[in-house]
Amino acid sequence: MFPIRDHNPSHRTPYVTWVLLVANILIFLSYYPANSGNDYALAAVWSDWATIPRNISAGTDLHSLLTSMFLHGGWMHLAGNMLFLWIFGDNMEDAFGHLPFLGFYLLCGVAADILQVVANPYSPVPVVGASGAIAGVLGGYLLLYPRARVDIIIIFIVFFKTFALRAWIVLGVWLAMQLFGGFSNPTSEGGVAYWAHVGGFATGILATLPYWLSKGGPAFWKATDGHPPHPATATPNSLSRIPIVRRRKR
Repeated sequence: MFPIRDHNPSHRTPYVTWVLLVANILIFLSYYPANSGNDYALAAVWSDWATIPRNISAGTDLHSLLTSMFLHGGWMHLAGNMLFLWIFGDNMEDAFGHLPFLGFYLLCGVAADILQVVANPYSPVPVVGASGAIAGVLGGYLLLYPRARVDIIIIFIVFFKTFALRAWIVLGVWLAMQLFGGFSNPTSEGGVAYWAHVGGFATGILATLPYWLSKGGPAFWKATDGHPPHPATATPNSLSRIPIVRRRKR
């Protein structure tokens, strides 16, 4: 189950979101295809640019808190992160403005890595990926637009079905999965950095609070009923109040 689009159009052209997408893809292409079969070469990349908790705990390689969010461990890792950024990033950029959104994104990514370090400060396992920063985007989106419609696709082995669900359901399930993964998987082993996701998500909510309060806080939710404050985008799978007139076959 994963989201494929939302029904929440943005009014600004999301230049920063596009730049982040391109930067992540180009950086990935600069090292991964050539080194994917060479563990030593990839280890050298991680050693220089990935967040390694024991190094951060020792006060070294602090630059990696920033650089690690532009590295990915494989094609699916990259594709999943870029899909979430594509769906939700434009709306947060629309709300914050271009440069404030960039600062928000980077802040969430750094905070996410810090929480992963706190969860296991002496781990030698490198932490890479934009997931923490994008988790912050999801947290901010949930605060601003809890009832925005999000289309998800569910794959049942041999067929698939698309559903439109509220953002609070989609993102709430996602957060629950991260918490479950964080509590059930040892932080000393490799795999998904669940606590980085949780840290990014929480930071995203906290960093969005001032904007939400400036819009009236609970009054903003009451005025919009949790929906985006503009008409939703219609898609072929969305419900519409416009009647469908079927044409007779000739």
